[in-house]
Amino acid sequence: MRDPNNRQPVRRVVICGGGTAGWMAAAGISKVLGKLLDIKLIESDEIGTVGVGEATIPTLMNFHNLLELNEQEFMAETQATFKLGIGFESWRDVKQDYIHSFGTTGTDHWTAGFQHFWHKGVERGLAGDYGDYCLELKASLESRFAHLPNQGMNYAYHLDAGRYAKYLRRFSEPKGVQRIEGKIVRYTRHADSGDVRSVVLESGQEIEGDLFIDCTGFRGMLIGEAMEEPLEDWSHWLFCDRAIAVQTESVGDAIPLTRSMAHQAGWQWRIPLQHRVGNGIVYSSRYLDDETAMKQLLGNVAGKTLITPRVIKFKPCQRRQTWKGNVVAVGLASGFLEPIESTSIHLIQRAVIRLMQTFPADGISQHDIDEFNNQCNSEIDHIRDFIILHYHVNNRTDSQFWIDAREMSIPASLQHRIDLFRETGRVFRISNELFAENSWIQVMLGQGIMPRTHHQTADLMSDQELKGFLGSIKSAVDRTVVQLPTHEAYVQRYCGRSEGKAA
Repeated sequence: MRDPNNRQPVRRVVICGGGTAGWMAAAGISKVLGKLLDIKLIESDEIGTVGVGEATIPTLMNFHNLLELNEQEFMAETQATFKLGIGFESWRDVKQDYIHSFGTTGTDHWTAGFQHFWHKGVERGLAGDYGDYCLELKASLESRFAHLPNQGMNYAYHLDAGRYAKYLRRFSEPKGVQRIEGKIVRYTRHADSGDVRSVVLESGQEIEGDLFIDCTGFRGMLIGEAMEEPLEDWSHWLFCDRAIAVQTESVGDAIPLTRSMAHQAGWQWRIPLQHRVGNGIVYSSRYLDDETAMKQLLGNVAGKTLITPRVIKFKPCQRRQTWKGNVVAVGLASGFLEPIESTSIHLIQRAVIRLMQTFPADGISQHDIDEFNNQCNSEIDHIRDFIILHYHVNNRTDSQFWIDAREMSIPASLQHRIDLFRETGRVFRISNELFAENSWIQVMLGQGIMPRTHHQTADLMSDQELKGFLGSIKSAVDRTVVQLPTHEAYVQRYCGRSEGKAA
């Protein structure tokens, strides 16, 4: 426990590492507190970043609103496209696909979610597919998009992660962030508290700080090595521990959907940007070797490859204390869950915003540290369960990977959600949880869980009333979708840049 009587004001912030995590931290801190702090960011041009987190979720707009970014400028600079959801291909079973889209489906009643009325409609032969009642899902299938009044279309972005970091650097430096080129080779600690006192660069330059933001990636140089905070291994639930990324030329129009294509030992992504396509394969080394995975990836891309593919090794894990002493871990340094639901950038922004809400200007408080860590742990546990759901609930029998995922024991918190939905059709969102009810419903239905019953409120509607209710929602969705421009045309008009598809 920190001594509350020996608190030193925090004036010098040192961000160790660049990339998406480092520059998002720099942007957030400088925007809010840049006039009050000395902010330094250390990064080396010699050290590459993972740079594959190129699909986002709608919460990124909260961060951009905080920064007061211009969306058109941001999208043009990062060659971004819009994203309405994720298409899961062959996850439930081979050649059985579904979409986890953003937004809501249908209209809820205060006693029961729309899924109960839809379930009643299915029983009576009056309902179509669950996705027929979701605007974002239907628009993604038609590859259409537009901004609608009153934020009527929920969306996120596909973006170039390297360009995003550079864009945020240009944003941050005028607000007082000093970038220092160099490679951190060691650190020093205070003898009394054990806190980090400084980091030392390869050149010999020593940089002291009051608060250190660890953005050193998987290594976690400060949080893991200096503060000795261990990683909690979740590989018994999440088997994938390898990824290979490659960029290819665009050969067709960009769609507003991330493609997630399941294979015998994991899955492959395809992320369309304005100027290229991001591709990658995620897999378990226990079930698939690197050479075979590489062949499988390169055999299932469209367009000429633009970079040499590289294998990225990772462990599904999390540090239970992402803030320890005077070190706050952001991004991969705090842990890593595989990218199936595009949560990596979200977790970076949440850490940055949470730090701003608890910033220790008058000195670091153990109570702030504990609250920060409790919130981080609650959020990551919910996300972990949601990701495990995709693997555990499946009907695939074509490979041992999927059979083992189906037969493994899962967290009790996830088992409760699955059992509750299967028995009653009910889903309840936990406070401050990332994924809303509709996300859980779409994935559980998509993976093959059909509730056994529905809420009795739905039984109060006659067949004629239910048919009219469901039909009016579907018609409204269809009318809106048919009026939308194509996604490709809208992007080019809204934020396109004339630099060529393969730039």
